[in-house]
Amino acid sequence: MYSRFSYAAALVALATLTSASPWGPPPTGPGSNGKTCTVIALGRQRDDTPQILRAFEECNNGGTVVFPANQNYWIGTKLNPVIHDVTVDWKGIWTFSDDLTYWRENSYPIAFQNHHAGFVISGERIHINGHGTGGINGNGNAWYDVEQKVTQPGRPMPFVFWNVSDVFVEHFYVKDPPLWSLNIMNGTNMWFDDILTNATAVNAPYGVNWVQNTDGFDTMDANNIRLTNMVYQGGDDCIALKPRSYNIFVQNITCHGGNGIAIGSLGQYLEDSSVINVVVKDANILTHNNDMTNSAYIKTWMGGLVPQSFYESAGLPRGGGWGVVQNIRFENFFVQGAGIGPAINQDSGDNGSYAGTSKMEVSNIAFVNFTGYTQGGRGNRTADVSCSAVHPCFNIALQNVSLADAADGTAEPAQGTCSYIAPHGVSGLAGAGC
Repeated sequence: MYSRFSYAAALVALATLTSASPWGPPPTGPGSNGKTCTVIALGRQRDDTPQILRAFEECNNGGTVVFPANQNYWIGTKLNPVIHDVTVDWKGIWTFSDDLTYWRENSYPIAFQNHHAGFVISGERIHINGHGTGGINGNGNAWYDVEQKVTQPGRPMPFVFWNVSDVFVEHFYVKDPPLWSLNIMNGTNMWFDDILTNATAVNAPYGVNWVQNTDGFDTMDANNIRLTNMVYQGGDDCIALKPRSYNIFVQNITCHGGNGIAIGSLGQYLEDSSVINVVVKDANILTHNNDMTNSAYIKTWMGGLVPQSFYESAGLPRGGGWGVVQNIRFENFFVQGAGIGPAINQDSGDNGSYAGTSKMEVSNIAFVNFTGYTQGGRGNRTADVSCSAVHPCFNIALQNVSLADAADGTAEPAQGTCSYIAPHGVSGLAGAGC
């Protein structure tokens, strides 16, 4: 149960984090009316969703919902509790059912990239404490084994925050998500601390990625978000900050495998896709399953509507979005075997005819203190900057970037290529076009 002592400790932690972050107040803690709702799992794979929803309803507006340790809850149907001033003492485990047909046909549709969600939480002043034992098992291997290398529509995201404010999540994990692990859509004033997400396809051959689209932590339409002390293992973006993400602070992150830490995808739709004011610092980017492709990168779509075949675009032409990507700082990165170090690429969705056409303006970007080695078979290139002829990028700085191009190589200042940049728009990178 959520004690006064733990709440006081949380407030101290929040105050400490505020001093380290340049943006906004910490989340406001939930009020309390003293009511507690304890949920005991039904067992034998009987659907616990109805009783979970009843508990959220009964303890709404000031109560505490308890999922005790050593309880395993079967999530057989979708759920979207809307709660206010609720503490969730989450020591047990939710396991999503392996009924792929149900989830494909019934999960909540999300227009962005044609995705779906199984569990969506909405409301304000919510505190979730997993105590290091609680979390969600997305039963992802049921999906990985069937789809293998080709992600198909209908995979449900296991934990989506939709229309929320003042949320604090700590000591929590998501295991084997069918799709993105933790996704914020329309969220303000949120802090996530001590988070573990792990997408591991146990039957995949070594070096083959069966866990595409299993991002660790994503944001969209989000403002004043903090993420601290996170560990990710998977085959896609460890963190992805998507359209209209503002004032994001990330610190002490370890990423095993996948695509590293991304700003993007941006400009996929005809809308403002800006991302402004981001700090990501103290990150370990470590190869896993021989598929680590990026370390820290910015990706935007080209400027024209171009036909797309992948399900993420719903078979429709995509591209042409606009906005700015500015005031981004990646600092203190240790890279072990990623394909590339710092990178900017503004040609997502290109069919070969639209290079350099992105309408997104990228400026005031700093990659600071990168050490370790890349292993992408790109010769001696350890960084790349490819921007847009429409808005050539400027004020792109690589400072103290010293990477080897192989595990047994010698670390050297950043080497790479530059294209579609403003005159003197990039500093600290040597190579063609820079």
